[in-house]
Amino acid sequence: MTKLNGYRSQLNRCNKPFMNTNLSIAWSKVQVMLNRFIALLPNIALALFVFAGFLVVSRIVKDLLQYVVRDRIHTQNLKVVLGRLVQGAVILVGAFIALSIVMPSLKADDLVQLFGVSGVAIGFAFRDILQNFLSGVLILLTQPFQIDDQIVYQDYEGTVEEIQTRATTIRTYDNRRIVIPNSELFTNSVLVNTAFEKRRLQYDIGIHYDADIDQASQLILAAMQETEGVLADPAPEVLVVDLAPSTVNLRARWWMDPPRRADVLEMTSQILKAIKNKLMAQGIDLPYPTQQILMQDQANLTHDGHDMTSSPSNSKIIQTPT
Repeated sequence: MTKLNGYRSQLNRCNKPFMNTNLSIAWSKVQVMLNRFIALLPNIALALFVFAGFLVVSRIVKDLLQYVVRDRIHTQNLKVVLGRLVQGAVILVGAFIALSIVMPSLKADDLVQLFGVSGVAIGFAFRDILQNFLSGVLILLTQPFQIDDQIVYQDYEGTVEEIQTRATTIRTYDNRRIVIPNSELFTNSVLVNTAFEKRRLQYDIGIHYDADIDQASQLILAAMQETEGVLADPAPEVLVVDLAPSTVNLRARWWMDPPRRADVLEMTSQILKAIKNKLMAQGIDLPYPTQQILMQDQANLTHDGHDMTSSPSNSKIIQTPT
């Protein structure tokens, strides 16, 4: 037991110089770091002051840009996006200058390489977000559609409420909201119903084969001309478009302004009512599609097997709706 205590005392005497040496090295390193930090304090304060100045300048530049383009660009979202882009560019320049003040040994090439590598990493991590952002900027710049336009995209149809840098918000006609990523709208086909002031509408009307086509066309044309809101230039017209199995199909075409969805439905309803009333008043039928079924009487067959159904009086014609 005495020998064991002696070994422990010797081990402790050997470890004490080693522990003292490690502590002294660590403390010296901490002192060096503190001295360097204290030496950098003036540069850090100056860098923060410069960066704060660039923040203020960026806001001033953004407001100035929006004021300059207020009469040239009528899209409010585009003004906001351009202002944010310019503001971000000014802040980025301020960050470069602030870093160069804090670390004078850091060259511009090193900063460009640092931000380049970081940009590639961020680009891979947020690829979809950046794609939607760029698509939103391009949509705002090229303006294929604007706020308050009525568009159709795939199965969605409604009024554009807001064009953000990430997505576009559409309000449907039944008062629902749809958020569509800008990359989809920019890379796919979009139908803009309100892109122009005037829009042509059409509807097909089927009349009986016994009806007078010219008379029916004149009646349909008069019904369109008498409807309020139908434009005289371009003038409405009626065309024969199909000789269907049961009807002669006439296509009524007219123009209206503005082509809003509610106006389209209201005008179409008024025109169809007027067309039906005029045609029915003149005795022009709007028939259902029908089929003719010929029924042969078994009594028309003679005892020697000859068919006697060549006479129309020996057949029955039954018309049924299809």
